[in-house]
Amino acid sequence: MLLTDRTAIVYGAGGSIGGAVARAFAREGARVHLVGRTRQTLDTVAKDITAAGGHAETAVVDALDEAAVEEHADRVGTIDVSFNLVSRGDVQGAPLTEMSADDFLRPVLDGTRAGFLTARAAARRMAARGSGVILTLNSGSAHGSPMMGGTGPADAAADALVRNLAMELGPRGVRAVGLWAAGVPETLSGEKLRAVDPNVNIAGILDHLAGLRMTRRNPTLAEITATAVFLASDHAAGITGTFVNVTGGMFPG
Repeated sequence: MLLTDRTAIVYGAGGSIGGAVARAFAREGARVHLVGRTRQTLDTVAKDITAAGGHAETAVVDALDEAAVEEHADRVGTIDVSFNLVSRGDVQGAPLTEMSADDFLRPVLDGTRAGFLTARAAARRMAARGSGVILTLNSGSAHGSPMMGGTGPADAAADALVRNLAMELGPRGVRAVGLWAAGVPETLSGEKLRAVDPNVNIAGILDHLAGLRMTRRNPTLAEITATAVFLASDHAAGITGTFVNVTGGMFPG
């Protein structure tokens, strides 16, 4: 197993991607700390992990709360992997000219704050030991995606944070890596899509997304979690300060 005896914190572990990543980390031998704001969803993931013979602990923590993030990191102690998958409150589907300032800025401000606080908490402890991996995921929309509101600027801030963390922490044995993933079918429920457009054609949306990719197929959740496991493992020891494009080539990496 690739993550045997590693301790991983997954922020946003109650979400569809976060939960899948947490389960994958546990299958590979990691002790996983599931962090989020909703106890019920965290407990569901934890039960799946323990039923499969893995180790999981849950904690309700607001990743925007500096003191709470630090206190939780203290309780965890040794941290080998920290993965930020916290939702940012992105609002999409409207032109920028028709979007409120609050809706545009929310993902930028909240995403940057959560990404910084969780990465800093892990980095301080990892650097003291001389090893660790900080991971984050976004849609790669910093390359330019119309009708995505503040998602592009928020992704750009996350990308810049990864680069700077990698440069500062590399000499101290800590890696920082980002994943780009967009339009994962298993995460696009009818409920979510209809919240944006009540008349949405779900099959049409998925076909459209596939057509935007170099591979002409949508990446699966299993492919994304497998990539995350690899990046968290020693097999990816030479990878830092960059972004793995798991979008199926929706844009050049």
